[in-house]
Amino acid sequence: MSVPTTVSQVISRKELERSSLLITTPVPVNTAKIGQWLTMDNRPHVGNCSWKDTLSMHPVNVLKRRGAISYDSSDQTALYIRMLGDVRVRSQVGFEPERRSSHPYLCIDFRTLHTRLGYGSTSTSSAPERRVHRLLSFQRYLHSSRLLRGVPQQIPLHILDEDYTGQARCMLEKVGNWNFDIFLFDRLTNGNSLITLTFHLLNQYGLVELFQLDMVKLWRFLVMVQEDYHSDNPYHNAVHAADVTQAMYCYLREPMLAKSLTSCDILLGLIAAATHDLDHPGVNQPFLIKTDHYLATLYRNTSVLENHHWKSAVGLLRETGLFSHLPAEDSLNMERELGSLILATDISRQNEYLSRFRRHLDQDNLCLSNASHRHFILQMALKCADICNPCRPWELSKQWSEKVTEEFFQQGDIEKKHKLEVSPLCDRGINTVGNIQIGFMTYVAEPLFAEWARFSDTRLSQTMLGHMGLNKASWGGLQQEQTSEEAEPSAAGTDTEDADAATRRDSNIATATGGTSSKEIPQGSRES
Repeated sequence: MSVPTTVSQVISRKELERSSLLITTPVPVNTAKIGQWLTMDNRPHVGNCSWKDTLSMHPVNVLKRRGAISYDSSDQTALYIRMLGDVRVRSQVGFEPERRSSHPYLCIDFRTLHTRLGYGSTSTSSAPERRVHRLLSFQRYLHSSRLLRGVPQQIPLHILDEDYTGQARCMLEKVGNWNFDIFLFDRLTNGNSLITLTFHLLNQYGLVELFQLDMVKLWRFLVMVQEDYHSDNPYHNAVHAADVTQAMYCYLREPMLAKSLTSCDILLGLIAAATHDLDHPGVNQPFLIKTDHYLATLYRNTSVLENHHWKSAVGLLRETGLFSHLPAEDSLNMERELGSLILATDISRQNEYLSRFRRHLDQDNLCLSNASHRHFILQMALKCADICNPCRPWELSKQWSEKVTEEFFQQGDIEKKHKLEVSPLCDRGINTVGNIQIGFMTYVAEPLFAEWARFSDTRLSQTMLGHMGLNKASWGGLQQEQTSEEAEPSAAGTDTEDADAATRRDSNIATATGGTSSKEIPQGSRES
């Protein structure tokens, strides 16, 4: 059987396999070729160890399996799947939240919180115990994906209007432009921007052929990734992931990186960008902690959502078997490095990464032939891509600013409803979009992108700094207009109070990156 090379062929083959239960013959894999690319960074390679040898060194007592995840008690990934994917099993391992009479909101699964507060559907069930919630999990129970159940969530790409798909293809020809309009691209692909963009970039780099990735598995993986982003999040959704992936591609093309990165580095960078906010709930880490959510317990209140994004991505990789043809050790190494990239997006560690980056630049000791240095630069590139919205042209940046602020305010509304302390920047009564954005640019974005420009002093870096300066001035101008329109004669004491309130807002933004455990700042991934 020939390997499909187009989207329509992929979908046709996928439908054939589902309808006829066709079991395809595995494509022969040139492990020597793959091992050569995976070991270009001179790390120890155990690719000669067979799967059988690996299993004999680590015997497991497999009780049952779901997809590619073992259910033996020593498998930590399986334990994670059980806790998140199955309500019955999750209660058996001790992660069923306890109800507290004085604080009934502490045990609420926040996937249904919006519904209970009137943000979503108001339908109720007479048998609550029969309801199955997502529980912040990529494993949507036994048949998680609509794709596998044969119920398409959206119109398949191959039957979209030809004019729209033609325009999307034209946009992909300019995917490396910094003014790429991801909102328009998402409309042209009928909401499938993340799938289409990531698939195109992987194929453009030749990574599908080089790593001998099965096209059906790859397509299924990307579909499931896009599905696991919450479309009802104003900001942390699949469009944000597609935007970060496009920005990451722009950075990978910069001369300093393009001449140094290996194909494995590029593959990991693109997958990390696409999955860096996977299954984001639309609330931040402090919210999970103060509501005693089980994810906060699972990860001991440390990089809670980043760890969840990483484990969710690994689960999808294993469920689809995208890397199952690679030597076991290589596959595990890729999963670990993927986690290292995603964990770097924790904004509470911003100063740690920025200080290290600055030291390297001051000492001029970055050597991109060194694997660890390349990996660190990939981490910094992903951090820049994650919070690059202030560096986009005003028309795009303004939309992102409004979306992330609305997500903050929605969390604040929930906290007010349940008499919780409102998180910084989440109170729509005392914060404005302009104030939040100006503070974010001043304390977070400008320091990071200034150091990136020192590392890669290119036209793109100068363009990003230029846009950020203009956007900051634009927000300042809008703030002044609003102030002048709403200004009324006030006492000196009121002016002092307003100044104090502004100082507190700036302080909240500044301290959000200095060692706190949450991403409470806009434009990037607040617990992305």
